Amino acid sequence: MTKDELKVILEQHKLWLDTRGVDGQIADLRGADLHGAYLKNADLSGVNLKGANLSGANLSGANLSFANLRDADLGGANLSGARCGCADLEGADLMGATFKGADLSYADLKDAQLSRDDLSGADLRYADLRYAELRGANLREAYLRGVDLENANLKDADLSGACLENANLSFANLEGVNLESANLMGANLTGADLNGPLRSLILMELNLRVQ
Repeated sequence: MTKDELKVILEQHKLWLDTRGVDGQIADLRGADLHGAYLKNADLSGVNLKGANLSGANLSGANLSFANLRDADLGGANLSGARCGCADLEGADLMGATFKGADLSYADLKDAQLSRDDLSGADLRYADLRYAELRGANLREAYLRGVDLENANLKDADLSGACLENANLSFANLEGVNLESANLMGANLTGADLNGPLRSLILMELNLRVQ
């Protein structure tokens, strides 16, 4: 897809949004090759990007709320400050992507590949991260209230200062995770992989469900 073709599609999409569907046309970019595209601050809310190649794209500040990004390739993409609330990112390849300060609240991130990603300060409240790969991810100061991390792999992740209040961490891999100053009040740790000092600390200081 050429830059001019993409520009026309996005202009029609903006018109569709501005007129509440009276004019223009909602963008359909399923399977589109947008590798390395410059989409900073673009309004892609509600856009169908299922299976699209957005690897290396600049999506910083973009609005992707309610967008369909299922199985999309966002490897190495810059989504700093992006608004992805309620977006469908199930099965998306997000390895090497940057979500620093992004809004991912209520997003569907089941099975997403987020290993070693920068999610520091991101808003992930009530997001679905079941079975997600988050090995070595930077979740420092992230807001994870009510997040579902059942069976997620958080090995060696940095969750220092994160809010995990009422989070579901059942059967999650927490080996080597940094939870310094994290808020785990009301979190569910049933069956979670807690080893050595981490388990002892949590059992001593918090009233959590651990089996």
